[in-house]
Amino acid sequence: MAAPDRFPGLTPSALMRREARLPVFGRDSALSMERIPNRSNPKRIAVIGNHLPRQCGIATFTTDLCNAIAAEYKTSELSVVAVNDPLSPYAYPARVRFEITEGDISSYRAAASYLNSRDFDVVCLQHEYGIYGGKAGSYVLELLKHLRMPVVTTLHTVLREPDADQRSVLQEIAARSERLVVMSEHSSRFLQDIYRVPEGKIDLIPHGIPDLPVATLKIHKVVPATTRKTVLLTFGLLSPNKGFESVIHALPSILARHSDVVYIIAGATHPHVRLCEGDQYRFQLQALAKKLGVEKSVIFYNRFVSPQEMASLVTSADIYITPYRYEAQAVSGTLAFALGAGKAIISTPYWYATELLADGRGALVPFENSGAIADATIGLLDDDTAREAMSKRAYLYARRMVWNRVAQSYMRTFVSARINCMQPDRLGFLYKLSKAAIRADSQVPENLRSVVH
Repeated sequence: MAAPDRFPGLTPSALMRREARLPVFGRDSALSMERIPNRSNPKRIAVIGNHLPRQCGIATFTTDLCNAIAAEYKTSELSVVAVNDPLSPYAYPARVRFEITEGDISSYRAAASYLNSRDFDVVCLQHEYGIYGGKAGSYVLELLKHLRMPVVTTLHTVLREPDADQRSVLQEIAARSERLVVMSEHSSRFLQDIYRVPEGKIDLIPHGIPDLPVATLKIHKVVPATTRKTVLLTFGLLSPNKGFESVIHALPSILARHSDVVYIIAGATHPHVRLCEGDQYRFQLQALAKKLGVEKSVIFYNRFVSPQEMASLVTSADIYITPYRYEAQAVSGTLAFALGAGKAIISTPYWYATELLADGRGALVPFENSGAIADATIGLLDDDTAREAMSKRAYLYARRMVWNRVAQSYMRTFVSARINCMQPDRLGFLYKLSKAAIRADSQVPENLRSVVH
């Protein structure tokens, strides 16, 4: 199948939907204007979360966000407090100034002491239940309750049906944060309806993507075995909830119509899955491909994919597929990346996909339905015009998601958080929180016993 020219005469215009919701700034007051003259951008920013070379989606996101802020605001000093899992140590870059041991609650207190001693203007917390220690990741609360600067929390997962511990932890994180950032309308609605977070405290900022110019998006095959082939691609860390077997089951039908198709599964087994089960899931996928007689059409790119490799792989694909098995996925960095590269996309209807692929930006198929995947793939490969129209809609929509624009949105949120933190009613609330924390923990060092300057 010959690759047509990509999006001739493309301009981001009428196909773009409304911008992501921008932060609503707090009202001016003498106190806020005195502490933050002219709503100036914070100069000293700390980000808490996972960071590359740790292999996980949060680490990739944190690294990309930090790179984007540093590039967009060169006068700002940006430092990272990295969370280490049992697989550490990691060879972190210089921006990682402090390391938390996931299962050691004292290291969370030490991190708070470090941040306070360096007088950061704002802290940006990356939250996912599984990366912090304690029940439902509750150890992170030990850090938050001692901080003396405003906190902006990015929520990577907002559960629709949390258990009591998960609900309690998230509600306390919300109470101790000046702003909450989510990446989907689903997450915003859940925060309001389930966790009772006021809408005015929530900022919807899209997941960032690299700005890939149209000129770089002409399809070229970077894996030698895919030369003169039609490429289906899925990438990301391997785990059984990703549903790759549904695509492999679809391949016999696809190959009967398009014999030049290959399916690339790019990514290493998730480190935590590998720790418990080794590469068993990958072996199961390889065995399935052999059983169905399609093993020559399935290529495993068995490594953690760097951003540069990711860009090359995605631009080499004709169709990108996310066949995830479950609805409850609030965000997918790989789906966002593929959208930004202007790919024709097929996906199961998990929460994030239903939003991102609306209005013809992708094709949604039922969960664990290989027949529907086969039909959607054949339909797109049969119709170059429809596939190119889908790709164009995706690329245009994703221009709002490029990392420099995301960095600008985060900076607006940081400024808003600092202003809101200085409102008299908020100061009183923080004072009450700090007094309660001190009563609850008599071992807090003396220099941590004041949340408010």
